[in-house]
Amino acid sequence: MSSKDIAADEFLSGDAAAAEGAIAVGCRFFAGYPITPSSEVAERMARRLPEVGGIFIQMEDELSSIAAILGGSWAGKKSMTATSGPGFSLMMENYGLGIMTETPTVIVNVQRGGPSTGLPTLLGQGEFMQARFGTHGSLEAIALSPESPQECFDFAIRAFNLAERFRTPVILLMDESVGHLFEKVRIPPQRNIEAVSRKLPEEVPYPPFRADEDLVPPMPPLGDGHHIHVTGLTHDDEGRPEMTPKMQEELMGRLVNKIRLYKDEIMDIEEDGIDDADIVVVAYGITARSARRAVTLAREKGIKAGLFRLKTVWPFPTERLRELAEQGKKFVVAEVNTGQALIMVEQATRKDAVFVGKYGGEPHKPFEILNGIEEALHADN
Repeated sequence: MSSKDIAADEFLSGDAAAAEGAIAVGCRFFAGYPITPSSEVAERMARRLPEVGGIFIQMEDELSSIAAILGGSWAGKKSMTATSGPGFSLMMENYGLGIMTETPTVIVNVQRGGPSTGLPTLLGQGEFMQARFGTHGSLEAIALSPESPQECFDFAIRAFNLAERFRTPVILLMDESVGHLFEKVRIPPQRNIEAVSRKLPEEVPYPPFRADEDLVPPMPPLGDGHHIHVTGLTHDDEGRPEMTPKMQEELMGRLVNKIRLYKDEIMDIEEDGIDDADIVVVAYGITARSARRAVTLAREKGIKAGLFRLKTVWPFPTERLRELAEQGKKFVVAEVNTGQALIMVEQATRKDAVFVGKYGGEPHKPFEILNGIEEALHADN
């Protein structure tokens, strides 16, 4: 029996697990620039990609890194880069280019304390909003937030599958504590890993931006007999610039709706003890681990609390949170920033939430979130 047919348990960091998940789902091109705390992703890919017939390139900076993976994707390879806060900021323009050109790829952002150079080796969760609104223009984003090395592996696979399914860049929004955390990771047999294949056109040539009924176009690879023009300008189905209000409305409507209309397929949340809860704790990433313990401590004290974990942070589960608010539940939001998910939760629920935030550097202690739960218990709203 081949080793590929046997599940394996490995002791991996979240960064290494994300790299292994990418390779398992078929990533064969990585371009990146070292930046703490994501450098271990690049280091793992540099060692592993040659072993599976892939290519690793260290680029001169983050701008060239994301440009390279967009090109690698159009050349027919599943591609990925990894960075952290300052590098993520540099990638924003070409992130928008990837959305406009409908280029499937994965961007790993291992968040650290910021802004600017901030805390290079310590925790932050300050790019929650940037993942959605960091680049200019109208768009819908897909971003996943793992809480463990196992989920770094699993979510890397899902990020690539979503990128191919919706032909768009997808963000794996990790954080330093999850990226540097070592735990057992179960790597399933290769035959058990679901890998979404790129949707190729049946005709040659084929207009590279002519969408199917699901609003997602097949993607012809460069150099394969198709006439392809790729531009960040507003364009028609052929990729030819057509800078008119009519074409902008048609193109942007499709780019936005191919995510909005399928958000239930994309969104993934964990609800633990929500049904009978009076207080709902919203958290993601490493903070969710502390929140889970805080909910347990609250239950032990007779407080009916539940965990609402964002496994995908974008699209945001506005409708579900509104349902919970209409049931009379109160809300606590915990995150390592000054209140980014908080804005979305209060907008969705139309209620004030108790905020348990940190400026960065270390994860929440469970008792800090427990204090927030107790504050919510006695709040008026």
